[in-house]
Amino acid sequence: MNPFNHSKRDNVPADTVQDRRGPSPRSALAGMQPYVPGRSISDIKAEYGLERVVKLASNENPLGPSPLAMQAVRGLLSDMHRYPDDRAGQLRSKLAAKLSLPASGIIVANGADELITLICEAYLEPGDRIVTYAPTFSEYAFGGRLMNADTIAVPLVDSFALRAEDLLSEADARTKLVFVCSPNNPTGTYMPKTELEHLRSRLPDGCLLVLDAAYSHFADAADYTDGFELLRSGARLVVLQTFSKAYGLAGIRAGFAAGPADVIAHLLAVKEPFNVNALAQAAAAAALDDEAHLEATLRTNAEGRIRLRNGLGSLGIRSVPSQSNFVLANFADGAAHVYGELLRRGIIVRSGAGWGLPDCLRISVGTAEEIDLLLASLSDILQVAPVTPCESDARRQADPSKRQV
Repeated sequence: MNPFNHSKRDNVPADTVQDRRGPSPRSALAGMQPYVPGRSISDIKAEYGLERVVKLASNENPLGPSPLAMQAVRGLLSDMHRYPDDRAGQLRSKLAAKLSLPASGIIVANGADELITLICEAYLEPGDRIVTYAPTFSEYAFGGRLMNADTIAVPLVDSFALRAEDLLSEADARTKLVFVCSPNNPTGTYMPKTELEHLRSRLPDGCLLVLDAAYSHFADAADYTDGFELLRSGARLVVLQTFSKAYGLAGIRAGFAAGPADVIAHLLAVKEPFNVNALAQAAAAAALDDEAHLEATLRTNAEGRIRLRNGLGSLGIRSVPSQSNFVLANFADGAAHVYGELLRRGIIVRSGAGWGLPDCLRISVGTAEEIDLLLASLSDILQVAPVTPCESDARRQADPSKRQV
């Protein structure tokens, strides 16, 4: 009998076949939406007929990747038929040595986003709770919804300050995970070391603190901590890092988490095999060796952040003091108009509407030339349709079903 002979099925009336339905999706999907990325350079070029587009929307490294990382990728191209190292052994060893942490306390993943999902898959049961801030990175709430857990989003008030007591007031026996993004996306504000230590020490038993330090390289405040010193002292928390920002490797996706060995073992249990491709592993390992590129990146960002905030201020636009590689600027009721006009001029920024901040735009720190181009464009736009910025209403909460980076 020919196993590929479908004559019996072919005899079924067409309308009967069409009426057949597959399984219903999980109920959790009813409250979820696909991730909405920022507008791409190619899309804007095609839509507006532009030759040059400046992207200041996704907090990417304006200097590009490390030359050492590119060299490492080129050296592996002929081996693309081989599976990658499932545990990213070389990269883990380098990270362990650099951070003075045991390799058993490090896991490499396909960007920090995957790590958030792995943590939720490893620890959340239906009815458990996540506590985090609002506005913040949307993937925390996504991970909770994926596992039928509840997300408690604590509104940031008073200039978006990250205070430990605000989270502690919501943490209870049902709370399994507390996510803190510091510096926070999209506000650029951070949680001082004393606040972080206070938060960790007061959380209920059975609750894990996750510090998302994706933007930590850009923070220069004296009281900031990236969490690794706490790990070295024996504190129980998980620190997330990415190679997408300071190391300029957003296009090939690599990130890692550091934490207690038992927590890392739980994440490994739910990790997909071969989840980090060989080129990403090699590029990330090489980027760790390129101190000159990292220093240039941080210097460019520190100078550009000042240039951007001062320029916005000279136009009468208030912005939030930032410890990251972006600035949240308040355009009041004119934010949507300014956003659209910038697109027409070939400048992409990020609307704050998805975070419940429709009066704000998040602007990545680019090169000096890109910042000057943005400021000149804003000056033209505001002369035609001036806005009167007001303080952002930090009490507005984002819709956790809307996902944006």
